Amino acid sequence: MSTVTAVPSKVRDRCSQAEWQTRLDLAAAHRLFHLWGMTDTIYTHLSARVPGESEHFLINPYGLMFHEVSASTLVKIDLDGNIVDEADYGCNPAGYTIHSAIYSARPDVSAAMHLHTTASMAVSTQKDGLLPLNQHALRWYNRIAYHDYEGIALDLDERIRLQNDLGSHNAMILRNHGLLTVGIDVPEAAVLMYYLEQSCQTQVATLAGNRELHLPTPEVCERTARQYVEKYPAAGVLEWKALVRWLEHEDGPGYAA
Repeated sequence: MSTVTAVPSKVRDRCSQAEWQTRLDLAAAHRLFHLWGMTDTIYTHLSARVPGESEHFLINPYGLMFHEVSASTLVKIDLDGNIVDEADYGCNPAGYTIHSAIYSARPDVSAAMHLHTTASMAVSTQKDGLLPLNQHALRWYNRIAYHDYEGIALDLDERIRLQNDLGSHNAMILRNHGLLTVGIDVPEAAVLMYYLEQSCQTQVATLAGNRELHLPTPEVCERTARQYVEKYPAAGVLEWKALVRWLEHEDGPGYAA
């Protein structure tokens, strides 16, 4: 359990109910990724657009581990990088570059997640990218973007290239770096990230077996990708409440502080 006090104080009293719910979901996502081992100390970032405030978004404080993040400790910033509410922590500059690029270009997106795990970094270095090896990966068959590595994302000029490469996709592999997912809300972006990470883990394990691979036909791959869109609810619709219940069982209610 985290021992970090929820700061700044009385955040719940200062924000709308819709913003508070977004804060709860975003804090829960941080804690879930911690439980899943999908963290990199303080250096990856999850964000969500503030409901009703198109120019403002919430992002994790630069200096807290994911298991320390709570609804009240999230930092609210604008698209110019200014902190617009009281905060004891700042924002990761690379996080600002990546997330501001997304919210500036994609009005349909209300949440974005960026991680670099061992498996995702491994796949991001492989020339062929994500392979259609299993059912999880087929969700993104011909439907995932790629962005070439340009160094640590501190140059704001990179934003236009991030925007162009992501296009209308909901997932992108950042070459030699990691993963990015976006969604209409936190549950969608978080659950997409979970399954994309699972796809990467499976790919690394499969290739490590050094055996001849059996791949579905292109027709089956395309059919499966379409099934995810046409036959199933959006990611997070069915899973999110169950995941939050599991989080509260495993980690307690600290995310809601």
